[in-house]
Amino acid sequence: MSHIQLLDRKFTLLIPSATIQKEVKRVAEQINKDLAGKNPIFVCVLNGAFMFAADLLKQITIPCEVSFVKLSSYAGILSTGTVKEVIGLNEDIQGRTIIVVEDIIDTGLTMQKIIDSLLRFHPAEVKVASFLLKPDALQVTVPQDYIAIEIPNKFIVGYGLDYNGFGRNLTDIYTVI
Repeated sequence: MSHIQLLDRKFTLLIPSATIQKEVKRVAEQINKDLAGKNPIFVCVLNGAFMFAADLLKQITIPCEVSFVKLSSYAGILSTGTVKEVIGLNEDIQGRTIIVVEDIIDTGLTMQKIIDSLLRFHPAEVKVASFLLKPDALQVTVPQDYIAIEIPNKFIVGYGLDYNGFGRNLTDIYTVI
């Protein structure tokens, strides 16, 4: 579909599913190469990163563990600028390689909060694997170790990202018209 409607907003296709899968595979291959022998813990940020994490982890061939945290910073189509931690990490990460799996880095505030929280537990290193990056929206400097796709500073929906709770299930990425 080239256009969809969710609630009161219309969206147009930005990134088709085939492109998404190709880039996810590329990121997984790089992680497999870079982190061979490290047994990392992938920390998936819910809710938005669930589809990226599932597809990414299907391609990961190195031994690893998976955990989940839940944070939020959006209301409607705008970032609130405030990050709220809802569910925390329960695993012991001291001395471990951590890969934060995120759906999108836009302002960088959410990623900064996650990294600051993780560093309190003294991991060996924290790396970031983000499906999307909006370079023009960054307000803070955060690691960008594994980025699948860079996009313009527009609101998007699909592939785990939502508009007021709708659209997470879409296999393509759409941008608001």
